[in-house]
Amino acid sequence: MNRGRRRAPRNKTFVMPKGLLLGVGIAVASGAVALGVTVWPGGDTDEPSAAQPSRVGAGSDPGDCPTPSPSSSPSRSYPLSEAPRTIPAVRQHTPARGPGWRPTDGARLVIDDKKLADEGKLTASELGLTYAGQAAPCDGDVQLALNGKDQPSSEAYKLTVRNQRVTISAPTDTGVFYGTRTLKQEVHGGGTAPEGVVNDEPAKPQRGFMLDIARKHFTAGWIEDRIRELGDLKYNQLGLHFSDDQGFRIESDSHPEVVSQQHLTKAQVRSILALAASRHIKVVPEIDSPGHLGAVIAAHPDLQLRNASGVAASGAVDISKPAAAKMVDDLLNEYADLFPGPYWHLGADEYRALMVSNPEASYPQLASAARAKYGAGATVADLATGWMNDRAATVRKHDRTMRAWNDGFFSGGTVQPARDIQVAYWTGKEIGAREPIEYLSAGRDVINYNDEFLYYVLGEPNQFVYPTGQRIYEQWTPRVLRDTTAVPARYDPQILGGSFAVWCDLANSQTEAQVAAGVRMPLRALTQKLWDPGKPALSWAEFTKLADQLG
Repeated sequence: MNRGRRRAPRNKTFVMPKGLLLGVGIAVASGAVALGVTVWPGGDTDEPSAAQPSRVGAGSDPGDCPTPSPSSSPSRSYPLSEAPRTIPAVRQHTPARGPGWRPTDGARLVIDDKKLADEGKLTASELGLTYAGQAAPCDGDVQLALNGKDQPSSEAYKLTVRNQRVTISAPTDTGVFYGTRTLKQEVHGGGTAPEGVVNDEPAKPQRGFMLDIARKHFTAGWIEDRIRELGDLKYNQLGLHFSDDQGFRIESDSHPEVVSQQHLTKAQVRSILALAASRHIKVVPEIDSPGHLGAVIAAHPDLQLRNASGVAASGAVDISKPAAAKMVDDLLNEYADLFPGPYWHLGADEYRALMVSNPEASYPQLASAARAKYGAGATVADLATGWMNDRAATVRKHDRTMRAWNDGFFSGGTVQPARDIQVAYWTGKEIGAREPIEYLSAGRDVINYNDEFLYYVLGEPNQFVYPTGQRIYEQWTPRVLRDTTAVPARYDPQILGGSFAVWCDLANSQTEAQVAAGVRMPLRALTQKLWDPGKPALSWAEFTKLADQLG
């Protein structure tokens, strides 16, 4: 079936721990509250003690840090901190006693490695801090640090709030970036980052949002707004489906004749890519073939597939014609140079020749080409699989990891799909549909695009309904690949993640603003389920309230 034709900071009561006296100085400036804390050792405490408050960082010249405000008389202690409230929720928080941290006048953001300059400048601008580059931290500062030894994965990070400072450390700049997103949410709206240590990492390595810009033209500014939103939610992929029957939406130098009037220029795409990179988001381009090529065929009608009676197959190229392969390869090579990788979506779904009861009888030229290329027993499905493998070979030269829709993989046959093509599983409604377990048991890696939960199809055609964040939050997990049933847990490592998809079948059904509003809560629910494999601690009502608080 055609996816295009079917359905505030918390007030706390402080309790004095045994043997601990604190002096608290409070200063108000520009609407922010600054706390200076003096700690006198005198018994069991939960925090390191110091003789006197200071803004001197380890290894820094005392003259580099401001002189602290005088402290008031020793006062109350602090209760153990509570875990930060963020979306997605952090995986682990070790509480501690202390005032926590919030941005104050004069506070800086410092880095320990020049590789973190971009993350540092962005976060400083968002939090109203002074970006100080490579420097030792003072009290009140945020430090970003690369530490390759104390985190388990490239996306993991540690966020420590202690002694009036914040330190975010990770083995990579990506992990550091995710730590800054947590801090940004903690202090949103005047909130306080709680004292203690966060250790956090995602459960799934691929967390995506796919946008059909072929059927509906989206402005570059709107796409960039979504990138900022995705980055703050710790997504790491943006799919752009930019070629289909209704339009071809990115400027082309090799075949300008196929480009729709409304489209993105390559300069606009490069700006989108640069913004995505700054948010540690990889853009996944898709030129779907051999179906969904109507915009290309409009400029090259000689390439259109026709059946034995001469009836044209909508959107499909005739894969027995070498000129069709050359055309698509020209485009793949051109856009591989534009998009830096590392992923590429080959499409391969809904080829019209394989959506009839007897492909060999309906399309004899394809049957003949299959036998000529692959032997006497070869079928049209073999020819289509060979097409996908050939397009994969073109993209593979550009060092890409490839994926294709699950209905582009066929059981049996003479020709098998290349082993390195990942399965983008979206439906079980096609002719000859196979259960997800068939792909998994064959050892293939799968990305979850389940059309029951993750497909937002404009206009709700063919029994589609707009998915809700609540359904995703309460009923979906990455193992729910088809309908509402989860595959066995033993296959979980092969499920690399998931992607929410916006398809624009009835393009004028919603405006850009309506699409942004419609996907807002589903995106928040999905990132929670991809980041943390456990049952969410918050109810849906609590989660929705938190989302509203965080903006």
